[in-house]
Amino acid sequence: MKVICGVDEAGRGPLAGPVFAAAVILEDPPRINGLADSKKLTAKRRDVLFDEIKLHAIAWAVASASVEEIDEINILQASLLAMRRAVMALSQQPAVILVDGLHVPKVSMPARAVVRGDATVPAISAASILAKVARDAAMLELHAAYPGYGFDRHKGYGTVLHMAALRSLGATPAHRRSFAPVHAVIK
Repeated sequence: MKVICGVDEAGRGPLAGPVFAAAVILEDPPRINGLADSKKLTAKRRDVLFDEIKLHAIAWAVASASVEEIDEINILQASLLAMRRAVMALSQQPAVILVDGLHVPKVSMPARAVVRGDATVPAISAASILAKVARDAAMLELHAAYPGYGFDRHKGYGTVLHMAALRSLGATPAHRRSFAPVHAVIK
């Protein structure tokens, strides 16, 4: 049996915070019920599944790329970098990796992109959940450091609340300066 690893990222679209990625190898069939695209699950359900995935996965890893890396190499390349870091951090090397979306990171094993993989491939769903929960936790830390921005609510996305805070308070070191709404505020 080929060891398959699912990979997904969280946080490509927000204006602030790092981008996270996770890599997960599950048993076949998986022993975890309720795996789905992290965006379709409640925060409470994601938290429960986060613990189950860490407990039952054959191997898992979470990695990130910093705001500085995002600004230097662009968000797509930073997402791929975070994915590669997650795959390289696995305790077991997979035979193949399946990545949600259209792009695959540069890795030493065969890799294939799977459109909507977070909804159809259990290992990608699991990676989606790990990446999302880890990124949300990082955004709560940023909220503690910069309470006026509402990172605990919008997780860095360009909501009305976030845009108003950016205009009135300016950008923090956690903001992605290469993103147009942030760039417009700091000009």
